[in-house]
Amino acid sequence: MSLVTTLRQADIFYELTPTQLELVASICTEVTYNQGDIIFEEQTNGSEMYVIASGEVEIQINPALIDKVGVSEPQTISVLRRGQSFGEIALVDEGLRSARARVGQPDTHLIIIPREQLMYLCSTYPQMGFRLMRNLAADLAMKIRNTDLKVREYLLWRQRQ
Repeated sequence: MSLVTTLRQADIFYELTPTQLELVASICTEVTYNQGDIIFEEQTNGSEMYVIASGEVEIQINPALIDKVGVSEPQTISVLRRGQSFGEIALVDEGLRSARARVGQPDTHLIIIPREQLMYLCSTYPQMGFRLMRNLAADLAMKIRNTDLKVREYLLWRQRQ
């Protein structure tokens, strides 16, 4: 499967033209990871985002960073699969990673998209930049709503205990 075909399947690139997808593909690198590999750690700097071409990635948080008592092992809060993206907050604010990304299946194939080069493409081709940022905002909104739902479920569960 070509890089452009893989990018086309990712929600973050919805409505990008074939030419725009070719431009994005030109700045990407591809990497294959083994099950259990750590892609990045929570609270580390990030300057790229990832798209899953095949396999599975677990997004994990470490409760010990907030509360030294109780669970100290990273907890999986989301499992992402082909076509999904992660690490995209690095595109927005260049801040610290809000979670850890760990490979969940053998031979997980990822596409790495560097922030600097993608931002250059977005400023050079504003129509593409608008579409990409709109899709990024929709993706992040969906992830925030999902997290909000999990927090509400946890709080309700905790009240009943």
